[in-house]
Amino acid sequence: MTPPPRTRPPFTADERTQLVGWLDMQRSIVRWKCEGLSEADAHRPVLPSSPLMTAAGLVSHLRWVEHCWFEVLFLGGKAEGPQFEGPEDADMMVEGVPLARLLEEYERQCAVSNDIVARHSLDDVGRHPDFRSAAANLRWMLLHMIEETARHAGHLDTVRELLDGTTGYY
Repeated sequence: MTPPPRTRPPFTADERTQLVGWLDMQRSIVRWKCEGLSEADAHRPVLPSSPLMTAAGLVSHLRWVEHCWFEVLFLGGKAEGPQFEGPEDADMMVEGVPLARLLEEYERQCAVSNDIVARHSLDDVGRHPDFRSAAANLRWMLLHMIEETARHAGHLDTVRELLDGTTGYY
């Protein structure tokens, strides 16, 4: 699976193209920040107060956030996955899981999310009856996912710089 390019959407594109374009760019930055990391570095915490905030942990978290917002909250699917079934931050507990596998799972989940977005109106609201956030429309969820992914891409900027000095925006 080829990640989306690290390019901004066209200035005059329609709303859906811009929203998905910005989200895809942030997703691509996540993958880029992981390029060339050894397994040891991908799983090495760099912040003593946040031992689960590793490159691998962040990729896993983002995979499960995509699943939560688009498949569970928006489509009304079963609330399953580590964030629902495990302890707090279970989605970041990935010791021993290869980074390549986590990135593949993330890319597959992003493709599922994009398919869901393509099949629905931006005005459609979520369907899960048990979560207040499901009342948001798809537009709101996309904006939230841009914010969420960009925030964690920023975390990956810091993690990567502390690991090996690699920097860069996009």
